[in-house]
Amino acid sequence: MAEDNAVSKKTSNVDLALYECAIGYALFTVKRQSGGISLGLKEVASINDDLAKFGKMVELKSFVPFRNTGEALANVNDISEGIVPEYLKSFLDLNLPKTSGKKSKVVLGVAEAKLAGSLRALYPGFDYETSDTNHVVCDLLRGIRQFHDKFIPGVKADEIEKAGLALGHAYSRARVKFDPAQEDRKISIGLASLETQDKQLNANYMHLINWFSHEFPELAKICSKNEEYPKLMLLIGHKASLTEENKEALMTIFDNDEDKADAVIDAAKVSMGMDLRDEDIEIIGGLATKCIANQNARNSYAAYLEKAMRTVAPNLHALLGTIVGARLIAQSGSLVKLAKEPASTIQILGAEKALFRALKTKSNTPKYGLLYHSSFVQRAKTKDKGRISRYVANKCAIAARIDCFSEKPTAKYGEAFRQQVEDRLEFYNSGKKPAKNQDVMDEVAAFLGGDDLDEDAEDDDAEDIAMADAPAEPVEEKKSKKDKKEKKEKKDKKEKRKRDSDVAMLDSPAVNGDSKKSKKKSKSKATDPELAVPIPGDENTNPRKHSKHDHATSPSCKEFPNRRICKKKNKRG
Repeated sequence: MAEDNAVSKKTSNVDLALYECAIGYALFTVKRQSGGISLGLKEVASINDDLAKFGKMVELKSFVPFRNTGEALANVNDISEGIVPEYLKSFLDLNLPKTSGKKSKVVLGVAEAKLAGSLRALYPGFDYETSDTNHVVCDLLRGIRQFHDKFIPGVKADEIEKAGLALGHAYSRARVKFDPAQEDRKISIGLASLETQDKQLNANYMHLINWFSHEFPELAKICSKNEEYPKLMLLIGHKASLTEENKEALMTIFDNDEDKADAVIDAAKVSMGMDLRDEDIEIIGGLATKCIANQNARNSYAAYLEKAMRTVAPNLHALLGTIVGARLIAQSGSLVKLAKEPASTIQILGAEKALFRALKTKSNTPKYGLLYHSSFVQRAKTKDKGRISRYVANKCAIAARIDCFSEKPTAKYGEAFRQQVEDRLEFYNSGKKPAKNQDVMDEVAAFLGGDDLDEDAEDDDAEDIAMADAPAEPVEEKKSKKDKKEKKEKKDKKEKRKRDSDVAMLDSPAVNGDSKKSKKKSKSKATDPELAVPIPGDENTNPRKHSKHDHATSPSCKEFPNRRICKKKNKRG
């Protein structure tokens, strides 16, 4: 089975083989076997380890060395990205045979598939085979790599090995240094560490409060901050030892709040808690010390994450803050990926399960994901949460693109976006006109002293202009465009029904009856004596079913000879 899979690749003829190594480029001519039989997979594989046999299969046509390590590194970087270096292009121009037409029987074997695609665009007169498409190319290049010091004159094997090692180190160092995702990884790891610290701290605080409440249960009601509780526990110890002398120390913990310090002292005198043993107090004190150390570590992580966000994504940090901005970057994978996402994706980022569940059940899709934790969405009214989350996502998309692709990092755009969101919230609450988006962007660009940013703000320009031109009224009294459109459609339908009823009354005979509709018809016909033509027969006769209609003598038909209703009635009659 494995042999069948191996032979599934092509084993067509290969005329030339391009070999790239750490010291330069080499072009080999592939010879034919005697009798005109082309090279096969088994033939190449069997003689690949024998220099005497393999030397009869290939012959060095030309070799050009690199002048220095820097030139070698530049060529390797270009080849890794699928670009043909100028040095290689000049080498091939001198050594490749001339071909006529776009199709040729000359086949060039290349190791890199990306490089083969680029060469095909430059030299369309050749056919190209790679290690992935042809096993013969793979075995030929493997044999050349094994005996390259024998084919290339004046080169030793250890020299090629040292050059390859130096080039590999330089290439790896450049790739790691160039990787733009390193800063993003710092943010992701820092955020994960911070969240882990928060979970551990909350668990330790809960255990500490529950444990020490046996000694002093009233302390948990007086102390509202978790970070103050372990310091108080270490200071108090046994509640019986707490006196007025400890008031200054208590005030230091409570940020000079004298009322809380007095409350703790008074509560200790009348506490209903039990007296714990010294051994218990010592163990609880160890847990309190651990809580203080973890809190300090958590604060250092938070400061580190904030500094990283200010450096990597200053505008996103100014708009959303440290935690929400870092979560968006971590959820998307990197700042580059976040910058490439549309605003609609950023809006529901973090709510993928709810989105797919809604699509599966054909229900309403979520309005927000991680942006729900933003202060803007939290402060908005329930009916405005979806609108403000969409607006914030729009600003996040622009801020991320500025942070990712701008050469001069600045937080001015993020601050302007934050003020725009604040103005939009104010508009939703009071109807105050917000500034136009284009004016805000131009103002920031002028402040920075550069050219106008090629912003992606056209998405919300129309909405900003409409909001700015709207009258400054309360939102509750303002009619939305949708309501106006619905009312206009209802009005048009009402007028259309009225016109149709007028036409029906003009063409239909008068009917006497007790219903309101009959009274309206008779009243309208009474205004025009010529139209009030009685129809002989039963009073309950339906005029639509009346079969006798004289188009020539009907008053309505004389006045309106081209009525479609009359034609329909003639057809019915």
